Amino acid sequence: QVQLVESGGGLVQPGGSLRLSCAASGSIFRLADMGWYRQVPGKQRELVATITSTGIPNYAHSVKGRFTISRDNAKNTVYLQMNSLKPEDTAVYYCNARHLNLRYFWDDYWGQGTQVTVSS
Repeated sequence: QVQLVESGGGLVQPGGSLRLSCAASGSIFRLADMGWYRQVPGKQRELVATITSTGIPNYAHSVKGRFTISRDNAKNTVYLQMNSLKPEDTAVYYCNARHLNLRYFWDDYWGQGTQVTVSS
């Protein structure tokens, strides 16, 4: 089993910045893509950004140019730097990790979520 623990959410004014972190721990064999998704009540969870194990990022159009995803493979941690935040970025942000287990099957893991609120 792999556990994902997120941190860094909170309340910020429009135009402000936040940095989310997600640390993976447990029986880690090989982590592949890691990423961030977000969800607001009544809507489907949507992709924010993902990053491959070699550091190639992918962003949703709505956050491109404002958010930056990065990872530290030595620490099994993925980050999301969020700048120029807008009220529409308000959501619960979830960390996701794709993991290759010892049986060479892929597993998907999710964090518990962290609330980001952008409001004046």
